[in-house]
Amino acid sequence: MDSLITAAGRALAAGDPLGALKRVALRNDAPALALRGIAMARLGDLVRAKELLKSAARAFGPREAVSRARCIVAEAEIALVSRDLTWPAKALETARATLETHGDLLNAAQARYLEVRRHSCADGGGRKCLACAERASGAAD
Repeated sequence: MDSLITAAGRALAAGDPLGALKRVALRNDAPALALRGIAMARLGDLVRAKELLKSAARAFGPREAVSRARCIVAEAEIALVSRDLTWPAKALETARATLETHGDLLNAAQARYLEVRRHSCADGGGRKCLACAERASGAAD
């Protein structure tokens, strides 16, 4: 990882999306696209964020399955915040499994959390969907 990517990641971790954008705004490599997508989401431009994360996921090569999976989890989070419940749940399940397989348990837990939230609001928080969410959260134990 180069120093600008690292600095942009640290800026995002510190809550400075504009600082992150300053470092990667003109770059089109996969890590920069992913960081730009996350920064745009934090700034509230969810449409642009989703586009950037999709581009980043496509740009990561076959040897970068974990990075691709992280992009998919971020995209799923944007879909949930946008109340886009048509987003493919199977993609999130696959991303979670990839993250678990590769030992990225923190991001796998985030994916599981998103799966549970998606189930619980799929029908406006109804009892049936809440039961699905409880089953899904139980599977994570």
